[in-house]
Amino acid sequence: MDYALLWAGIIAIAVLLYVILDGFDLGVGILFPTLNDAEKDAAMNSIAPIWDGNETWLVLGGGGLFAVFPLAYSVIMPAVYAPIIAMLIGLIFRGVAFEYRYRTKAGRYLWDWSFFGGSFVATFSQGMILGALLQGISVEGRQYAGGWFDWLTPFTVFCGVAVTFGYTLLGGCWLLIKTSGSIEQKLYARCKQLTLAFLGSVGVVSIWLPFISQEIAARWFTFPNAAAFFLIPIISAFAAFKLWRSLHSEKPLSAYCWTLIIYLMAFAGFAISIFPYMVPRAFTLWEAAAPENSLKFLFAGAAFLLPIIMIYTAYSYWVFRGKVKADEGYHE
Repeated sequence: MDYALLWAGIIAIAVLLYVILDGFDLGVGILFPTLNDAEKDAAMNSIAPIWDGNETWLVLGGGGLFAVFPLAYSVIMPAVYAPIIAMLIGLIFRGVAFEYRYRTKAGRYLWDWSFFGGSFVATFSQGMILGALLQGISVEGRQYAGGWFDWLTPFTVFCGVAVTFGYTLLGGCWLLIKTSGSIEQKLYARCKQLTLAFLGSVGVVSIWLPFISQEIAARWFTFPNAAAFFLIPIISAFAAFKLWRSLHSEKPLSAYCWTLIIYLMAFAGFAISIFPYMVPRAFTLWEAAAPENSLKFLFAGAAFLLPIIMIYTAYSYWVFRGKVKADEGYHE
C-alpha cells in the first residue's frame, strides 16, 4: 500500500471538508455588516453550535502535514508565515466574538466588527496562501530560499479576493437555508451578485495561472491531463447555470449544493495543477513523506479517529437542523 499517496488523499479531503464546512461560517461573518441586529443574532445562532467543530478539519490538515510530510511543512511554513499568522489572529478574534457579543450591550458593536474582521482576514489569508502555493515556492536544497514577502503578489491578492467572494456566497446560501423573514429577500439578491463576482474572479484566476507557470500550462493543455481538465469548466458552467436558477427559484438548499460543486471543480483543477507535488514544482509527495513506519503508525490512528470525527460532525448537524430564530440559540 502506498501510504504517502493515501495520506495525501486524507489531507486533501480534510482541506476540502474545511473549505466546505468552515467556508460558510466564515462567509456568514463577512456578511455581518449588511445585517440588522435581529438578523445578526439569527445568523450567529445558525452557526454557533457547529463552527468550532468545522475547524477540526483545519487542525487535521495542518497537523497531518507536519506529521506526515515534514519536509513539505518545513518549506511551506516559512514561505507563508505572515498570512498564516494573520489567519490565526483572525480566527482568534472571530472565536472570542462568538461569546463576548452576548455578554455586553454597550460594546456589542465592537464584537460585531471583530467577528466580521476576523472572518474577513482569515478568509483573505487562506486565499493568499492558496495563491502562493499555485505560483510556486522558491527552494534550494531542502529549504525555503525565498524572501519574507514572496507570498505578496498581484496574483495571490486576487486569489484572496476570489476565495472571499466564494466563502461569502457559501455563507449567504447557508443563511438562506437556516433563517427566515427579512433576511431571505435581502440575501437572494445579494447571493446573485456574489455568484457573478465569484465566477468572474475564479475565471480570472484560471486564465492568469497558466501565464505565471509554464509547467501548469503544460499540464492543462497536454494529453492526458487536458482530457480531464476540460471537463472542469464544462461542469462548472453547468453548475453555475443551475446555481443561478436555484437562486431565482428561491431554492436555497439546491443553490448551496450547486455552489459546492463549483468548489469541487476548483479543487479538482488545483489537484491537476500540482499533483504529484507536495511542494509545487519542488518535492513530490513521496520525497516529502516521513518514513513508511511513521506513515503506517499514524494511519492506524487516523483510521480509528476519522470515522468518529465524521459521526459527531454529522450528528451535530442533525441535532441542530432546521431554521433558527434570533431569540433561540445555545446562548439563550
